[in-house]
Amino acid sequence: MISFITLTTDFGTKDHFVGAVKGAIYSELENAKIVDITHEISPFNITETAYIIKNSYKSFPDGTIHIIGVDSELSEDNKHIALELDNHFFVCPDNGLISMIASEINPTKIVEINIHDRIESSFPVLDVFVQVACFIARGGNLTVIGKEIKNYKKLIEIQPKVNQAQNQIIGGVIYIDNYGNIITNIKEKMFNEVGKGRKFSIKASRYSFEKIYSKYNEIKGIDSKELSFDGSRLAIFNSAGYLEIALYRSNLNTVGGASTLLGLAYRDPIIIEFVNEVLPEFTTLS
Repeated sequence: MISFITLTTDFGTKDHFVGAVKGAIYSELENAKIVDITHEISPFNITETAYIIKNSYKSFPDGTIHIIGVDSELSEDNKHIALELDNHFFVCPDNGLISMIASEINPTKIVEINIHDRIESSFPVLDVFVQVACFIARGGNLTVIGKEIKNYKKLIEIQPKVNQAQNQIIGGVIYIDNYGNIITNIKEKMFNEVGKGRKFSIKASRYSFEKIYSKYNEIKGIDSKELSFDGSRLAIFNSAGYLEIALYRSNLNTVGGASTLLGLAYRDPIIIEFVNEVLPEFTTLS
């Protein structure tokens, strides 16, 4: 039986860590299929990790095991957990990242990993998470490796807020992609439910946007020359359904990215204000 195991870490690729983890998996499961989702997470960035995992895990077959090694050092406030969710398995720290992944689908089962009594480690991804993942891959039951729990740590800060009194959605930057585009935590579903088709203005730093495009190249129109719109600012709901502030055909080596040119960084606020349209007064002619 072939087991798919993914790796998501903030280890980078310069050091030995990723290679050691893969070697340990192959030593346990020589037929495993290991897929690197990314090892370039910003150090200890839980929100960035959650965004990437949430939007990648569904592309893998059911039964895939996802090892997540970001902010994984064991402590009283940062337990290690394994869980089944949406027919996938996740082995990770209980540092809040699951709250974004599980925002729409509840986990089927969660356990707090308890094999630490037998393993002293300063490298838990290698010494603990690999053992747990390989045990699951062999068909092992989660309750054997830990005590079942019902709750996991929730990150409130990554959830956008609705201010009904001010007709606003108050969100923030959760990720900056490889093009320098800004990903917010505001989803298209929330935008539609709150906005109800009303006019709006998106406030991002000192800039505002009154239109959301359906495709990046929609900004240039049909007959316009491509280059004349390079670097143009636009708002779009990306393929994952999140509001994105982007530059058309951005290039970090030339025109730069939306993050640098708009002066926006991780956690900076993004606010959508909806307009309550006032119907014009009609005068009755006599």
